[in-house]
Amino acid sequence: MVSEKEELHLSHLDDRGGARMVDVSGKAVTVREALAEGFVSMSPETLLLIQEGGLPKGDVLAVARVAGIQAAKRTSELIPMCHPLPLSSVAITLEPAGDVRLRIKAQVRMEGRTGVEMEALTAVSVAALTIYDMCKAVDRGMQIEGVRLLEKRGGKSGEWRADG
Repeated sequence: MVSEKEELHLSHLDDRGGARMVDVSGKAVTVREALAEGFVSMSPETLLLIQEGGLPKGDVLAVARVAGIQAAKRTSELIPMCHPLPLSSVAITLEPAGDVRLRIKAQVRMEGRTGVEMEALTAVSVAALTIYDMCKAVDRGMQIEGVRLLEKRGGKSGEWRADG
């Protein structure tokens, strides 16, 4: 549990309110893991085209999986205060969630001094954007929804799981 004093302090701000990269050199090296998810809603016809490999740009799921992995590895280039991290593992799963949505999950793991939550969230987001890009010619009404952290492990704060 985080104390009330810690809740009010944003670690990426210095005493004057300026942005800073957090110094993690004093933290213990532990196994860090994070799991994130997100959804892309679309027409049933679009989901069927994805599943059957019928889109002109190619295998949507394979490309989205690679894009998510690449995004996790490059998170520090996209999010200014993130540390560049030597990730041990990035696993992306994409599966239908009903007949109008794809569920994207990203599991990220490493041993280090800071967490991998941003890497998991970035992986999901970029995989979702890749799906949109590859399918927009047939379905511009797709929506990216529900990108969130499901769980994290490691570090001083230990384990955390989302409700529901």
